[in-house]
Amino acid sequence: MSSSARVSSEATRLGTAGWWATKTRQVRDHLRARVSPAERAEVAIWLSPAELALFDAMHVADRRHGLDVVAHLRADGVTDPDLLVAGLLHDCSKGDTGVLPRIAYSLGQRYGAWIWRAASALPGWSAALGRLRVHAEASAALAAAAGCSPATVELIRHQDAPIDPIAGEQLRLADEAS
Repeated sequence: MSSSARVSSEATRLGTAGWWATKTRQVRDHLRARVSPAERAEVAIWLSPAELALFDAMHVADRRHGLDVVAHLRADGVTDPDLLVAGLLHDCSKGDTGVLPRIAYSLGQRYGAWIWRAASALPGWSAALGRLRVHAEASAALAAAAGCSPATVELIRHQDAPIDPIAGEQLRLADEAS
């Protein structure tokens, strides 16, 4: 399923008001994102040095989101290290993508690719939108290069359309909820 189709089905499920409420919360969370030294020290305990370097290289909003996904998974009783690492690093390739290109990307998913084409005309936005479009595959490649397990890499690669009916779906739901 394409990302546009997935978001359209999400929008149908949530309704227009629900979609806008979710996106408003995501913008707020992006702008307020912080990772405390204690939180960073805690993940350093269970990540390999290469995985920690990948986490540290992420935009603060993506680090915060990853931590929130992991908290959601743990609250659901998840202890599988492959799934927890996937939850933490699943957005590691988004890079220093600001909030405005992320808004344009979401609007393009909801209302059509013409928004991406228009936004790509703005300086620097074409690359940012490109990163967002391929982030699942690119994040999986970065995770593989950092030595993550094949299970973690596949969970990241298929984060939007899980092929693992249990762990993949847990990741997708935690990602949506966080």
